Amino acid sequence: MSNSLIGIAAVAAALLVWLVAVFNSLVVLRARVRDAWSDIDVQLKRRHDLIPNLVAAVEGYMAHERSTLEAVTRARAQAVALANGTVAGRARAESALSGALAKFVAVAEQYPQLRAVESVQLLQEQLTSTENRIAFARQFYNDEVMKFNTAQAVFPRNLVAGILGFSPATMFAAQDGEREIAKVSV
Repeated sequence: MSNSLIGIAAVAAALLVWLVAVFNSLVVLRARVRDAWSDIDVQLKRRHDLIPNLVAAVEGYMAHERSTLEAVTRARAQAVALANGTVAGRARAESALSGALAKFVAVAEQYPQLRAVESVQLLQEQLTSTENRIAFARQFYNDEVMKFNTAQAVFPRNLVAGILGFSPATMFAAQDGEREIAKVSV
């Protein structure tokens, strides 16, 4: 065997080893993104389950705030309907739900007798805790997405990532309405 054939075989072997390493690293990063998304999904499900209990607990006190209660219920239904949707679609639906919940909590604060009800306090604490968990899980997910997308975009991986079947993941970004503070008129 000539030196040129040995050289070509060595380059081919090195290229194959590099491709396997790139593929495996991208698979690991994609798995981390999926795992991070499942953490968000668990917390969103928890929030979806808490909302009907909270709405039921305050319905009698906030009878003339029917539009606020209906907005929360409608936003929850839309978020639940998109439970298996795209990240971008779920982000929009969850953003709408976050806005409706923020307004709901702000309106509920206007009712001293409601704030004194122990079950309502407990549900609001659980909801606040869940919102904090969602924020943490969303940040972790977005960090993992950034790592995954960056790994695909850097040279020379960008030359083979698409060929190996990888595409960028979508960030779970806040929507415009979610950045605003709920305004309540008394």
